[in-house]
Amino acid sequence: MRILIAEDEPLMLKTLELKLKKEGYDVLGCPDGRDALNKISHFMPDMVITDIMLPYASGLEIVNAVKAIGEKNIPVIVLSAMGQENTVEEAFTLGADDYVTKPFSLTELAMRIKRLARSSVKTA
Repeated sequence: MRILIAEDEPLMLKTLELKLKKEGYDVLGCPDGRDALNKISHFMPDMVITDIMLPYASGLEIVNAVKAIGEKNIPVIVLSAMGQENTVEEAFTLGADDYVTKPFSLTELAMRIKRLARSSVKTA
């Protein structure tokens, strides 16, 4: 399974990459929203994990771009800091499948990824 991660905090991005690679996923990390948007069509991920607040393009723009890819239902998990409830609602309106509030447990995120991966296989 291929996972694209859009996260501008270098330590968080590296931590997520290491954890998900250890779980057996093919992972591509992107340090900003523009990089993620450019790589989505080339990498064609099976899942996207994006922070809401990113330089150059927001997590909401990424959700919108991923959901516009019609031939493949790609699940999107949104990462958000506390106090961004309105933005999270907007992400769900655009089609986000799940969200995790920072700070979060890597184990919990891994479980959410597995759950979404199973449900996206069923609907494919």
